[in-house]
Amino acid sequence: MEKLLARCSIRTAVCSVLLIVLIPLGGSVRLSRPSSAADLLLLNAHVLTMDQTRPAAQAIAIQGDRIAWAGASEEAQRLFPGSARTIDLHGATVLPGIIDAHTHLIELGKSLLRLNLKDIASEKEALERVKQKIASTAPNEWILGWGWDEGRWASHYPNNQSLSDISPSNPVYLVGLHGFAAWANKKALQLAGITKDTKDPENGKVLRDERTGEPTGVLLNRAQELVEKRIPPMTLDQVKKAIELAARECIRNGLTSVHEAKVSAIMIQAFRELIQEGRLPPRIYAMLDGADQALVTQWLERGPEIDPHHQLTIRSFKLFADGALGSRGAALLQPYSDDPQTRGMITTPESEVYGLTRRSLERGFQVCTHAIGDRANRMVLDAYARALEEVHQTRDPRLRIEHAQVLAPDDIPRFAKLGVIPSMQPTHCTSDMAWAEKRVGPQRIRGAYAWRSLLKTGIHLPLSSDFPGETLNPFYGIYAAITRQDPQGNPQGGWFPEQRLTLEEALRGYTVEAAYAEFEEGAKGSIENGKLADLVIISKDITKLPPKEILSIHVLKTFVGGKLVYDADVDK
Repeated sequence: MEKLLARCSIRTAVCSVLLIVLIPLGGSVRLSRPSSAADLLLLNAHVLTMDQTRPAAQAIAIQGDRIAWAGASEEAQRLFPGSARTIDLHGATVLPGIIDAHTHLIELGKSLLRLNLKDIASEKEALERVKQKIASTAPNEWILGWGWDEGRWASHYPNNQSLSDISPSNPVYLVGLHGFAAWANKKALQLAGITKDTKDPENGKVLRDERTGEPTGVLLNRAQELVEKRIPPMTLDQVKKAIELAARECIRNGLTSVHEAKVSAIMIQAFRELIQEGRLPPRIYAMLDGADQALVTQWLERGPEIDPHHQLTIRSFKLFADGALGSRGAALLQPYSDDPQTRGMITTPESEVYGLTRRSLERGFQVCTHAIGDRANRMVLDAYARALEEVHQTRDPRLRIEHAQVLAPDDIPRFAKLGVIPSMQPTHCTSDMAWAEKRVGPQRIRGAYAWRSLLKTGIHLPLSSDFPGETLNPFYGIYAAITRQDPQGNPQGGWFPEQRLTLEEALRGYTVEAAYAEFEEGAKGSIENGKLADLVIISKDITKLPPKEILSIHVLKTFVGGKLVYDADVDK
């Protein structure tokens, strides 16, 4: 299968690819001859199949939820004269459904329901939005927000006084863009019992005024839990609403599958009910919250749940080895270049990463560990290596490191050697590049966001957004991957351009490689006979665009399992 998924030239060939439906289960499939009727026939398209044997096509036949055939339009009309429905795409480009390999649906949903501070440039602007929210909020009710950039603001974090002045009676709690810092007012701190005598929790930090020792209101990493446990938990209906809102955004952006990181018990229940109610179009690959011991115990006893219909699969755990680079929580081997007093923090000890990995391998689960700094990445690789060595019966474990953001040169070849998948986010690079070198200095930065260096070793490289911290629009991720520039085209030539990907490699990262990362390369990720009919139709031919114009691509239609779930002409 690895050879089958090798690189293909998507720019040149125009050849036939059509498919046949077979059995509706995962893994490899046996094909029969195409019947004379299809449920849906897509004609006159520019189809990028991501199948090395037939890189391009003009038509696709769909039977049930599967691709039955793909090839030339004239041949399609001859082979399938009795098709139930035909759509002429008038030359539009068709891609396999986009698979985002690292997402936070629940957080995206919350951001759509809560006060949105994303792209706010200053504390003053944030305060104005909080003021507006206060005007429509009852006294003592929590004001919850999200999206201020803890990386960009790290050199001048706000304090609670400004929030407290405008909201003395409402507790205010505003989570940072990437979730590794939060900003609270005095009322929220009081409800949480946080004072100058409060000790920093393990793997967390309460920022304090250097003169008085009083908490400033900024909480890093697990210190956020001191406040969060005082916030009324979301009900099941609220969780479902948040997920459904996020799911709509996914299909609008061409995402047909997502790998949802840090899934809780209530989220699993919400997923199940939404699927049963027909309100969750994207397919979900769930990473269970590895810090929830009750959930871990329950699922290790139960074993993986691999959905034959590919709607909800539960076979992995998510751990956090460290924090974020922007808030200086990422664990580094040497001190931060712009703050020599700290090396960041390990949030899950190596012994715990090893322990859960070993138990997971024994029970058939994958482990996906967040690691940003070079110390955290080395620690996770060490823990994985030990577990893999000791669990001899493991077959195809596909352990993952989420982000793999800053790597020591000696650790880059270890991913391929151990079969570990680096799950990476192109827009993290272009969002962080304004300050990342300040954090780690000119030498370490060469091992950061090192896509090309990793790819050269022969690893699989799934790509993703990590939304809502970054945009879920995959074309922004593709643009970032091939240019290493911001949307304005800076810096000229790209930031460390030697690490850029080709367009083909970037597209593979969001399709076949992402499918591989969830053990689903036999069912999706390319347009081939027998695979799921997950497709996205886009407004421009991505293979013929100058890089910057990729940002202007929008989705015309999204199909999941042959069903039209988004149509730009209707869903406006």
